[in-house]
Parts: sequence; C-alpha cells; structure tokens
Amino acid sequence: MITTRNTSRRDLLVGSLALPFVLAGAGRAGPAFAQAPDKSPPQTPAETPFDANVVRKTARALAEKPYEAPDTKLPAGLTDLDYDKYRTIRFKPDRALWRGEGLPFEVQFFHRGFLFAERVALHEVSQGKARPIVYAADLFDFGAVPPLPPDARVGFAGFRLHTPINRPDTYDEVAVFLGASYFRAVAKGQTYGLSARGLSIGTGDPKGEEFPAFRAFWIEKPAKQTGSIVVHALLDSKSAAAAYRFTIRPGETTVFDVEMTLYPRTDVPLPGIGTCTSMFFFGPNDRAGVDDFRPAVHDSDGLAIRNGRGEEIWRPLVNPTDLQISTFEDTNPRGFGLLQRSRDFRSYQDLEARYETRPSLWVEPIGDWGAGAIQLVEIPTKEEIHDNIVAFWRPKDPLAGKGEYWFTYRLHWGAGKAGAPPLAAIAATRAGAGPDDTRRFVLDITGDKLAGIDPASVRGAVETDKGKILNVVTQPNPVTGGWRFSFELAPERETVVELRARLMRGDEALSETWLYRWTP
Repeated sequence: MITTRNTSRRDLLVGSLALPFVLAGAGRAGPAFAQAPDKSPPQTPAETPFDANVVRKTARALAEKPYEAPDTKLPAGLTDLDYDKYRTIRFKPDRALWRGEGLPFEVQFFHRGFLFAERVALHEVSQGKARPIVYAADLFDFGAVPPLPPDARVGFAGFRLHTPINRPDTYDEVAVFLGASYFRAVAKGQTYGLSARGLSIGTGDPKGEEFPAFRAFWIEKPAKQTGSIVVHALLDSKSAAAAYRFTIRPGETTVFDVEMTLYPRTDVPLPGIGTCTSMFFFGPNDRAGVDDFRPAVHDSDGLAIRNGRGEEIWRPLVNPTDLQISTFEDTNPRGFGLLQRSRDFRSYQDLEARYETRPSLWVEPIGDWGAGAIQLVEIPTKEEIHDNIVAFWRPKDPLAGKGEYWFTYRLHWGAGKAGAPPLAAIAATRAGAGPDDTRRFVLDITGDKLAGIDPASVRGAVETDKGKILNVVTQPNPVTGGWRFSFELAPERETVVELRARLMRGDEALSETWLYRWTP
C-alpha cells in the first residue's frame, strides 16, 4: 500500500554541508569516552580493555541519563569559517594513522570548524585495548586559516579511511564519517555522492527533524593480510543513544555490515533505520523550469525496493513543487535503496561533477524487521548543492522509551542492487507533453529477461488510481537491445495521480514494477 502526504515547503535541507548539525560531544561517559579539555596539557593516553560490549554499555548508560547538548565552543578563527576557508584545513597525509606500517588501511582526520563544531572522540583499538587518538595542531596544514598554537586542544570532527582500492601503490579515500550521523563510501572507480545515516528521527515531520550524532569512534587496527576494517561508533541524541559495529570491505562493491543496538530515552514514534540521503535536481522525467545545458543532474535517480513478497519495485525520483512523502507499507523487506542507474557520461555531460561515477546505495536487512514501511521523502530544491531526497525503513510501532532494539543490515555501495532476480530493469523514465493535454511517459527497459522474446507475447500493463490511460505501446528498442514502453495519461483535472506499470507475458512479470506519482 502507498499513502501520500503533501505539505507546504519548509527548510529541510539535509546535505552534509547544509544542516543544523548535532555533532559529537565528549567527556561524560566514562574513561574510554573522555578527552582532555581544550586548555589542558597533552598527556600520554591510557589504554583500556575494549570489546563491542563497551560501546553498548556506554550507549545504555547514556540513554538512562537526561540528554546533554554537546559543547560547541571553538577558538577564535574557527567559529566564523565559510566552506571555502574550512576546506583549506588539510590533514597531513604523512601523519596518517598506520602510515608506513604496511597495513591495508590508513586513517586521516578532520579538524573542527565551520559547521563541524562539535568534538568527536576517536580511539585506536589494538590487541583488545583502546587508546585515545590525541589531537595535535601540527597534524594539519591550516591553509587560509591562521594556524593554532602547538598546545591547542581543539579535537577532531571526524575521520576518513584510505586503502589501495584503485591501484596497489595508492591509498585512495573509500569512506568518511563526518557530520551528525552521516557517512559516505565509494566502490572501485567511483566518486562520492549520496550518504547513509546511522539514525534519523522525525524526517518529514512538520514538527521538525532531530539529528542524532556520532559522539565517539573506536577504529580497530587491521591485520596485514585482511580486506576489511572494523569501526565501532557511539551515537547520542535527545531521544535515543545507540551503539554500532561497522565491518567495512572495500572493492568492486564496497560493503558495510552494520550491527546496531538502539536505546531510546523516550518513545520514538518516527525513527528511520538504514537511512539514505541523496540529491535529485532534474532528469529526463522532471525538467520543469530547468534552463541547463546538462540533460540530468542527480546523485540518484530512483528508489528501488525488494519487498517482503519478493516484488521488485522502481520509483523514479522527482524534484517536487511541494514536499512529497511516499509510504510503501511492507513486512520483512528484503532490500531498498537509492540508485544511480545511468553510467553513461552522455546522460549528464558534466566534466566536473561526473554524476555517472556516483555510487548507488542498497540496504539489505539481515533477519526479519517485522511490519513497517519504507518511506521516501522528496524535498523541493532550486540548487544541486542540497541533498533533498531521503529514504529509510520506519517500523510500524514506535520504539518504546527505556527499551533495547537490534537492527542488522548490509550496505552495498556500488553500481546497483545486490542479488537481483533476472527481471528486466527500468533503465530510464522520460516524460513530456502528449496530445490533447495528456502527459506522455516513455520507459526504456533492459535486461536478459527480454532477450529473444516474441514481441507478440509482450504486453504493457498500466494502472492508475485516477484519470485515464491511453495509447499503450510496447516495442523492441534496437538501439539498447531492450524494449520501449510508452503510454499517455489524461489527468482529467486531478492534481495527484499514482501510476503503476510493468511488462508482462501472460501472467508472468518480465520487468520490475514501475511506480510514479504525477503532479502538475
């Protein structure tokens, strides 16, 4: 079932550089979480025993106490930075954690400043012991920012992981944790695009959204011959605390195994699990009011769902006039994610952004998640710098205060869905004016399922909840080797129309199910 809610536009910009961040604090959850205050002299960090239970116990203890907002005080010179000045503060690569040790990973750090005002506590874990990673100003080149005194104790805002993913002699950046509970990753040959979030709360709610934040990380030192690295994280917010264990495996597809334990302080009626955040500015199906030489501008072009009944769904994204929220009710979903399907430069024609290299993000639940819904939030934007698309799983029942909840899932950063059945895929959605005030939709569909099929046996099945469907045509596309499926919608003065279409052979589905919401 799909339910719709339209509200007036509000400021819900959710990109990593367009948020009222609630970032990391420090110093109130026991010795393993503490950091030296800004003006204290540097001290030799003490080692403490560590395993995943340490983070869970810390999260549980936090949830039993009233929430304390993090301290955002910064030295003069870091409080009023703009984006351009902040990005000139660069970590020195030769000071990376594990540099020169012949390990498969290195770690570099982000300085506090600009929107990233709150401190994140960082730790290295080796042989069952955790050691705080101590901040020092000489780890950074400050560029356009006046350098800090050597004894400054400012702290870190986040970190990034490097590994030889593209060339054996070069440590390329493959993942970054920076800002609230946001993190990003790439697969081999890709560039950064959409983000994941540890937890979202109240996304799309007119009362406002809460932004939980990672407060501390524990990074396990990898063995020399391993292809993975383990990162533990502590999250805190007004409504909940949580513990995470990320097992990260970079490659042709970069995979995160995520183990999450959530401790609500109070009832959480609108949680978001497995949250993906992306950008859709315009594309072939949605170019209203666009005057741009590029055919498309987006980090993702659709929401893919594999529901608990095994149905494969494709929902093209739009940049709406008003906030749009779509709810796809389900039980035990098998997967969902925001995908970037076109990998052809000609689809974007942007030599700088290179949108064809942006990763897709597929969320694969492990185990049964019960009843709930996948929600898609589409926020109006007039610029491509803002993330305006959010997708996540929302359990049917609120998370009860003082409870304990486990969610395990796998994140696939790469070219598309993982473990897809052999159905043909909706490769492109195009829309434009049709005759007599209709709207024409043209779907290009590709996949081995269509190879050698008798054209006389194929039919296009289209359904609408309002208006009328006219002139349904299906035909082979000799250019793509797939099929083209077109039809016209007569809205008949309706303002919201839900469409559903797929290619069929008798009662057999040949393609994914295409869902679309048309608005004027």
